[in-house]
Amino acid sequence: MKLLSAILGLTCALLTVPSAQAQPYPHKPVRIIVAYAAGQGTDIATRYLAEQLSKDLGQPIVIDNRPGAGGNLGTDLAAQAEADGYTLTMGTNATHVLNQYLYAQLAFDPEKSFEPIALVGTFPMVLAVNAGSTLKSVNDLLALARKGGREADIGLPSTTARLVVELLKDRSGVALFSVPYKGSGNAMTDVLGGQVPVIVDTPTALRAQLAAGKVRALAVTSGKPSGLVPGVKTVAEQGVAGFEVVAWNALYAPRGTPAAVIALWNAAINKALTRPETRQRLLELGFDPAGGTPANLADFAKAERAKWQPLIKTAGIKLD
Repeated sequence: MKLLSAILGLTCALLTVPSAQAQPYPHKPVRIIVAYAAGQGTDIATRYLAEQLSKDLGQPIVIDNRPGAGGNLGTDLAAQAEADGYTLTMGTNATHVLNQYLYAQLAFDPEKSFEPIALVGTFPMVLAVNAGSTLKSVNDLLALARKGGREADIGLPSTTARLVVELLKDRSGVALFSVPYKGSGNAMTDVLGGQVPVIVDTPTALRAQLAAGKVRALAVTSGKPSGLVPGVKTVAEQGVAGFEVVAWNALYAPRGTPAAVIALWNAAINKALTRPETRQRLLELGFDPAGGTPANLADFAKAERAKWQPLIKTAGIKLD
């Protein structure tokens, strides 16, 4: 009887294994690591999108903020997570392209440590001036810079803003001088006060001053006009051929995550991004909704690396 009981117990145990493994995915909460502080743009957009995806997938989605080292700390944590589909990360152009060239060493490989899922949203940077400025276009700015005066100095509140100026210098052949700031607030104060003529910042950071008519947009840095800053021409449209800079968010999973899981999340994101209310809300949050396949994201990130690596090297930009 003891032997029979043992055999029956073993049989029951073996039968429960396939049963557990056969549970449909997802059957428990999913964690999305955001490598930035709560309240920042990436965090806000991820939380909103997570609410929509949670309804579609039938499981809670928990946002885990892990800021530090320009996004490297949280991204490394995601790279080391179990590849079972229950830990994902909302990557950015910084974490998955720029940081590998800006920092001396990373504990993860932005390309090899992750499975791309989908590009979620993009947003351009904006070149803007005090409303009283005589500058009306990018060509006006470049013409003024050619004269060598400080009337064309550009306030830079972020690394991405600095890269905008470096690319503009590269594509136009014009020497541009910039003034670094620790954040948008101080830079905007100096632009409004007339200490700095031009600023490069995000549509979200500039929105209030643009709406109030205190600053005026000269151009957006995307390849095509953006609904985030309606009616404003791109830098490329104003004569700087091949110019494009977009910041972006994209969902990634740790390398080795099952293909079926990647496909499920990709389909869920694309479904959410087709809803008019979701698209409108993301625009309000400062993002142009994107979408597409995992291969589209992989190709997009590869092209971004090819563009920024030589530029960052030539400019000698390094972060600690």
